Amino acid sequence: MQISCDDITLAFAGAETPVFADLNFVLKGPGFHALFGPSGVGKTTLAHLLIDQVRPDTGRVRIDGCPRRLYSYNLERLPGWSSVGRHLERITPPTRRARCAELAVEFGIEAVLGQRFARLSLGQKNRVNLIRYLVQDFDLLIMDESLANVDERTREQIIAKIKVLFPDRFFLYISHNVIEVARFCRQVLVLRGAHRRPRALTVPGLDGETNGDSASPAMAQTMLTIMNAV
Repeated sequence: MQISCDDITLAFAGAETPVFADLNFVLKGPGFHALFGPSGVGKTTLAHLLIDQVRPDTGRVRIDGCPRRLYSYNLERLPGWSSVGRHLERITPPTRRARCAELAVEFGIEAVLGQRFARLSLGQKNRVNLIRYLVQDFDLLIMDESLANVDERTREQIIAKIKVLFPDRFFLYISHNVIEVARFCRQVLVLRGAHRRPRALTVPGLDGETNGDSASPAMAQTMLTIMNAV
């Protein structure tokens, strides 16, 4: 499994500067990887390039070994015609219903399965939505702020569970939390501002090898490297 961009240039009509100019990077999977950078730097646009929702002006996007690609984003909504539990039951393949029930418990939404989606908190909505994707067939899942509005402890529990349950899949996690991406991710693709060259840098993450203490030398050094790359 591998994702690469070769000399990607992309500009939107009317924009003074391109979103990307000569963007190059390689991410090798499987595993849990991150896309990190300040707001407005093009993280969501890059996600759209990877799922063919946007085409580059020049250059080439290559994704090898990931024919089935899904994209989950913050604030995505479910229809309001049924309870959360009934919706998950309807969209979950029969062979994965046990997995769906397990995720509901691990993600802390078991108690709200009988409620309608509109009545949930933002964090609960995002967790329910993420489960919808995790029970489908996929090779690559892009999680665009998919765990926003979820408390830190639950968020870390969810990431750790995903890493255990799906070791052979490719995850690209878009987040603004440097501690999180440093601790859990194998590679951190850092997108930099339009004036920076190169536009993207790849930093090795700890991939869950430490206990997450931000004061530990390994965590401190990894976070510093990520922030210096930005």
